[in-house]
Amino acid sequence: MPPGLPAQLAGSNGDQGDADPVPGLVGFAAALRHAGLAVTTDRVAAFLTALDELDVTSKPQTYWAGRLTLCADPDDVGRYDAAFEAWFEPSRGAHRISVEDQRRPPPSQLAALTQGGPEQDESDQDGPEIGRLRVAASAAEVLRHRDLAELSPAEREHLRALLALLRAEPPLRISRRRRPAGRGAPDPGRTLRAALRNHGEVRELRRRAPSRRPRRVVLLIDVSGSMAPYADTLMRFAHVVVRRMPGAGSSSGSAVEVFTIGTRLTRITRELGHRDAERALSAAGRAIPDWSGGTRLGDALRAFIDRWGQRGVARRSVVVIFSDGWERGDPGMLGEQLARLRRLAHRIIWVNPHAGKDGYAPVQGGIVAALPHLDELLAGHSLATLERLLEVMAHA
Repeated sequence: MPPGLPAQLAGSNGDQGDADPVPGLVGFAAALRHAGLAVTTDRVAAFLTALDELDVTSKPQTYWAGRLTLCADPDDVGRYDAAFEAWFEPSRGAHRISVEDQRRPPPSQLAALTQGGPEQDESDQDGPEIGRLRVAASAAEVLRHRDLAELSPAEREHLRALLALLRAEPPLRISRRRRPAGRGAPDPGRTLRAALRNHGEVRELRRRAPSRRPRRVVLLIDVSGSMAPYADTLMRFAHVVVRRMPGAGSSSGSAVEVFTIGTRLTRITRELGHRDAERALSAAGRAIPDWSGGTRLGDALRAFIDRWGQRGVARRSVVVIFSDGWERGDPGMLGEQLARLRRLAHRIIWVNPHAGKDGYAPVQGGIVAALPHLDELLAGHSLATLERLLEVMAHA
């Protein structure tokens, strides 16, 4: 087998003489399904057909053949990149072939967490492919619970790939519209129309039930200096929520609104709507004038309620505030503004990066003033706590 062939196509016994690459390619398709891509048998067949016309020993050609045939949606690209690096990256010092097209997003560090070591040797008893995936899963599980402020650059790259895999389900509310249902109140209109088709004979009583629509979510992210170790990840989390949640629950605005709070209020919903995360964060960074500045939460909340909240953005919405609670202004004003917000919003969730740490006590002035008006106080220092936040938001 030529030396440039991706390592996962060499077979489980390491023999690179006459190994059939098809099982490795089909296994890669199965790994994509586990990553959340809708990979059908037709797409796998198209992938193999494309590689039959290309050089299967070329990693760039293998990458683009899979990306063009196995990705059904632009949002699948991030998951595809992460799975491709984890599957095809050599594990024992084999030659690394980089994808030459610079338009490809930066690769994740999944492979860097799966190279060598006793843990991998023990898992290799079930085959190198399974062992490598188990080590990757174990490393990802450890990373899920690490404090975001303590991650190395390589771990932050890995975290970005894991953030791209998050699924954000919107909270639902009961709509005034009705839908056909097997149980519920009678539906006179559908019942009469069915009777007319049967020459006036009522054979079945049709029924209807209330439908459900997405409830708006508002994210308020503290970008002051005390939140600097977490701000980048929280902005990426907000980008995932903006991109993944479906359309608005009403015609009056977006399903997700994102603002930053510090010494002033800045709306960055439009900037985070860009499909590419790096471009979205770069645009948001240019729009935020008070990044890593001071904290005046009360003033920022008052500006939000006066300009946006009372006009409909906060009404019956799920409002999530990301902040450590350090307030340079008057904590009494913060309590007053949260009381106003409490009368508008459906639920208020406060996410504090320090709340999940041992020995934490809500003694900061901002937190003390906010607690009486909150529905939830959650930790936000790790990927696992952000996943928990998505669950709480979906059931709000």
